[in-house]
Amino acid sequence: MTFSVTWPQILAWRLRRQFVSEPGGGPVEIARRLCGVQAQVASSAQLAVAVRSERPDPRAIDRALWVDRALTKTWIMRGTLHLVPADTLPDYCAALSTLRFWEKGVWQRGHGVTAGEIEAIVDAVPRVLGERPVTREELVDGVVAVTGDEHLREALGSGWGALLKPLSRLGELCYGPPRDGRVTFVAPSAWLPGWPAALPPQEEAGVRVVRAFLGAHGPATPEMLDKWLFGGVARKAVLKGWFRDLGPELAEVETGDGHTLLALAEHLDDLAATRPSEEVHLLPGFDPYILGAPRSLEPLVPAAARPKVSRQAGWISPVVLHGGRVAGVWKAEAGRVVLDLFEDVPEGPLGDAVARVEALPVAAGAAEG
Repeated sequence: MTFSVTWPQILAWRLRRQFVSEPGGGPVEIARRLCGVQAQVASSAQLAVAVRSERPDPRAIDRALWVDRALTKTWIMRGTLHLVPADTLPDYCAALSTLRFWEKGVWQRGHGVTAGEIEAIVDAVPRVLGERPVTREELVDGVVAVTGDEHLREALGSGWGALLKPLSRLGELCYGPPRDGRVTFVAPSAWLPGWPAALPPQEEAGVRVVRAFLGAHGPATPEMLDKWLFGGVARKAVLKGWFRDLGPELAEVETGDGHTLLALAEHLDDLAATRPSEEVHLLPGFDPYILGAPRSLEPLVPAAARPKVSRQAGWISPVVLHGGRVAGVWKAEAGRVVLDLFEDVPEGPLGDAVARVEALPVAAGAAEG
């Protein structure tokens, strides 16, 4: 039997599931529920966690990363930097390693390396990395020493880490604590407690990833998961297999506007009982609430507003939500929130949302530009 639910209900349910309307937990719990927090802009990640925390602590992420080692920072979903719980990272690596983009000739030519050279890098980096954090320069020196290929120095030292991303996807590299303002890298197997001897089978890992995604960003379609996880280029047979294996836990959901989505059956009663929200929230740029859904989803982002939300070079603006729907964008100037609204928003709740964000110490840097 197909279950019927409205988009306002879905958005209100996501707000609650993603700790937006009901803050709670620390960085690890928040990152776990959200299936990672994009950290390409560090201040945006800080604010994404802070707005979801009952007691925001600007030092909590660093403690989770570098002291407890319960959180990790690495290139993962869509090849972008994310904060991911250390114990779930093996699943994401196993799922994403089903698409070995670095083995394609067009990718190798675009990054100025041969198939043999990228194979040498993939072989050498695990031999160089351990628990001691090394800078990019030290890592490059180590790879050149192991391979004897001086050409790799220039290739590895540029391109925003493009040649290192295969290693992160294979579970062989993640960020270590910064040293004198410089990025460092470590081996997950040596740095993260409980790292497995081998990545789990992708069939099992993929099912867990789908289940977690639907628990925060659902109901959704396999195409929505593909866009969020792979950037829309997953192997279709792989996706089909994950959803097939999870099938006994899934139920179809119709939204009344032509969308048929999949939800975890255990969430149907909660979805049915959810009332549309009238709340107002401010979220930072690159927020998981926006990244977990297609920007073409009209119930979430009005078509006329898309250019202001999804800007050039992949920049995702900070947003104003009213009832879970994007009603405006915002930025910070001199520590104050500057709004650009394109729908009517109740003044009282909007003022409260602005005041809450302005009181957070990480707000200014998370909404510049």
